[in-house]
Amino acid sequence: MKHLSPRSTASGAVLAVALMASGAMHAQAQSTPTPASTSATTAAAPGPQQFTLANGMTLIVQPDRRAPTAVQMVWVRVGSMDEVDGTSGVAHALEHMMFKGTKSIKPGEFSRRVAQLGGQENAFTTRDYTGYYQQIPVGSLEQVMKLESDRFANNQWPDDEFKREIEVVKEERRLRTEDQPRALLGEQQNAAVFIASPYHRPVVGWMSDLDAMTPDDAREFHKRWYVPANAVLVVAGDVDVAKVRALAEKYYGVIPSRAVPTRKPRIEPVQRGIRRLEFKAPAEQAYVSLAYRVPQLANIDDTNSDSWALVVLSAVLDGYAGARLDRALTQGPDRVADSAGAYSGFIGRGPQLFVLDGVPAHGKSAEVVEAALRAQVARIAKDGVGEAELARVKTQWVASETYKRDSVMAQARELGSNWIQGLPFDASERIVARLQAVTAAQVQAVAAKYFGDDQLTVATLRPLPPEAKPRGRGFAAPAGEMR
Repeated sequence: MKHLSPRSTASGAVLAVALMASGAMHAQAQSTPTPASTSATTAAAPGPQQFTLANGMTLIVQPDRRAPTAVQMVWVRVGSMDEVDGTSGVAHALEHMMFKGTKSIKPGEFSRRVAQLGGQENAFTTRDYTGYYQQIPVGSLEQVMKLESDRFANNQWPDDEFKREIEVVKEERRLRTEDQPRALLGEQQNAAVFIASPYHRPVVGWMSDLDAMTPDDAREFHKRWYVPANAVLVVAGDVDVAKVRALAEKYYGVIPSRAVPTRKPRIEPVQRGIRRLEFKAPAEQAYVSLAYRVPQLANIDDTNSDSWALVVLSAVLDGYAGARLDRALTQGPDRVADSAGAYSGFIGRGPQLFVLDGVPAHGKSAEVVEAALRAQVARIAKDGVGEAELARVKTQWVASETYKRDSVMAQARELGSNWIQGLPFDASERIVARLQAVTAAQVQAVAAKYFGDDQLTVATLRPLPPEAKPRGRGFAAPAGEMR
């Protein structure tokens, strides 16, 4: 089981078009994609088909006859952004507990049964959603549907099981965050960037909240959010649509329906000045991250949104080997960085960021890298980009859209993430088309528009010797506002 950071979570559409991992796709919480068909008589038709089960749960089936395998995924439209202060990390903790039994399945038995069927399985938690999946020989599909529907509806375990597993979650936090200086810096940068938005909390949770978490915190979160109408079942592979629909009604459609809780808006206030924070930790190299606030894309058909050009800008800077940041900062005798990158979030349930980051080369400072990163964006704002650069990144997006279809898992993942975010089945193709339409002038315009100081939060890792320990909190704000 795993939780995913903002830059490692991936919606299918973002994977297809950005060639980078992205966490976020935005949509109204109750919206759903337009179904390709709702008739079982079209079972032989290509492409996904969508149905609504008797209890309000959504079913999406994607036939793919190339191999005798199938993928089942259950996506729940709930993630760390749906937590409340004091229980951060409960979405991820519950994901762990979903493997700990039901009224009829003992702790650990779920995974053993999937393995006995010749399958593989796992789960993931992000800011926006939680997902569970199994890939199995197609003949075992009914067995895993029975298992998965049981734990969705009847997750049950003793308090002692939770007390043991929460220690596993805490150790995961230690290994992935507290022992990783850049991960700690990123966590604190998010907390400084976001004030009202629940994105300011880490997916894995604050350690103090994990220490205080109770079994009933996880149980209540499950009861509140694991509601049929708040979830989608995706089945892809060598399957018959009508048979899958019948099995879904048999095992999932009988789960009692409940109302999806009302979500209150938590709008992030406008940032009114640069924010800086420094983080001191034992590390071999410094690191700097520049996070700029950028618009969310609320509507995939909004061709006037600056979000499209910002994604293209990030790809021009860091979309392929030898892109601008690589050439300018990490190559040649005057190189200033060992690595440099750019990333633009554009669709998500919460606010989005454009991030520039870099690791200084030996003898270079974080300030030098920060200036070099900002200079590359300023250069595009002044001089624009070439048509050859645009053509290269656009060609890669089209290739990615083609290659992803070779994977049944990728198809299922894309369908699930698109449903979570209220996107249509053909979201990837439509996003690629929007990005291909972006002009050099639009890229130049957004480079000039969004990279001022007022919407910027800079986080810098100051390395300490391995034996040294930071004094105090090891966290400071030398200038500007900070959360």
